[in-house]
Amino acid sequence: MTYPLHSDPLHSDLLALAKEAAGRAGALLRDGRPADLAVARTKSSPIDVVTEMDIAAEKLITDLISEHRPDDGFLGEEGAATEGTSGVRWVIDPLDGTVNYLYGLPTWAVSIAAELDGETVVGVVAAPMRGETYHAVRGEGARATGAWDGERELVCRPAPPLEQALVSTGFNYVTEVRVHQAEVVRKLIPLLRDIRRSGSAAVDLCDVAAGRLDGYYERGLHPWDLAAGDLIAREAGAVTGGRPGERPAHALTVAGTPGVFEPLQRLLEDFGAWHD
Repeated sequence: MTYPLHSDPLHSDLLALAKEAAGRAGALLRDGRPADLAVARTKSSPIDVVTEMDIAAEKLITDLISEHRPDDGFLGEEGAATEGTSGVRWVIDPLDGTVNYLYGLPTWAVSIAAELDGETVVGVVAAPMRGETYHAVRGEGARATGAWDGERELVCRPAPPLEQALVSTGFNYVTEVRVHQAEVVRKLIPLLRDIRRSGSAAVDLCDVAAGRLDGYYERGLHPWDLAAGDLIAREAGAVTGGRPGERPAHALTVAGTPGVFEPLQRLLEDFGAWHD
């Protein structure tokens, strides 16, 4: 497999490794899913689950990266947490959309980001059941490979009026939080074209980048949920943030085409989407 040349050799190396790791993990998850797949443990609530495949995919990714870059650090959803000494940290969600995967739904992804001195410089999101992989290098745009020939550049949609915007969101697995999130949706939906809910933050962010959504927001995301997708969306021309003046965070993550982002963010602030 060949990879495009980039202005920074380190970024090029990190991208190549992230693509390889995401591809291998995606193939493991797609081809190795047992017919009797079961829940290995729960996280925030009994419906927030981890399967044996989440754990296996994270081990594959961290083992592969460590083989090539033993001094790098890791932050992974399923427990990988090492500081490293190189200045590079990998932020990994080995299976974003676990409940979809458990039920045999196709919207799930492998998300891998590389940070250098605390800033995300490379992001890769592989969505095997779509046959698509999205990637970005900071300052060099976002691209995807898929059913089309070769790579294509990702560019977010021209901004429609907010009332014509298609926006996606996600819901927390803690009941009390979900109830408030449903109230926010109730207030928001009359002001938009419609709302979607895919079950994968990484896929939603890439869909903003690819022009399949005008916007996306969610409360309760962790760094591994959004690191790669946030970079991909921004490099495709989208605007991302949290509460007004803040970066994407656990309290709130918002992404949108220029022109949709600000009014959407303002409504979410007014509706209290950032708190329980």
